[in-house]
Amino acid sequence: MSESDQVTDTNSEISGVAERYARALFDLALEEKALDAVEKDLSSIEAIMDESEDFMRLVRSPVFTADEQLAAVSALLEKAGISGIVGNFVRVIANNRRLFSLPGMIKAFRNIVTTHRGEQVAEVTSAQPLTDANLKALKKSLKEALGKDVAIDAKVDADILGGLVVKVGSQMVDSSVRTKLNSLKIALKEVG
Repeated sequence: MSESDQVTDTNSEISGVAERYARALFDLALEEKALDAVEKDLSSIEAIMDESEDFMRLVRSPVFTADEQLAAVSALLEKAGISGIVGNFVRVIANNRRLFSLPGMIKAFRNIVTTHRGEQVAEVTSAQPLTDANLKALKKSLKEALGKDVAIDAKVDADILGGLVVKVGSQMVDSSVRTKLNSLKIALKEVG
């Protein structure tokens, strides 16, 4: 991720707009008894955003008209097999010129769902994607440490080189290789 992407990354902040749309989506999903299906479809959209720079340009750029965004998003949703509540939701936000808030809306939706389920969210960053077995073991360890169920929001950042960065609420454990190397570098400067 480039520095300019980090500056405009809407996942780090959840705006009031994102929160309101996420709350509306949550209420509808709850009413339709479709929380799991909505979560799955949102994860699919998030994966597409992570994999496609073109899609992220479409999401972030104010240059595209609402009609252009709606046409592109509709084609993408159809290709990905996403319809129903989430398909309609994404079309509405594209039509309302709020597509730039989609990453924040997805994060806000997850936060609402985890609160609803009595879980706590752990943001986990690893250098490579975690396997299902890794995620299961990490969830178990975090549940034992925190005393409650934990939903894992997994991200991949190759820049950490190895290890994990785990953030739960205001607590963070950084066991990344990058941090360890930086600490070693500082220690060597002090000695030398």
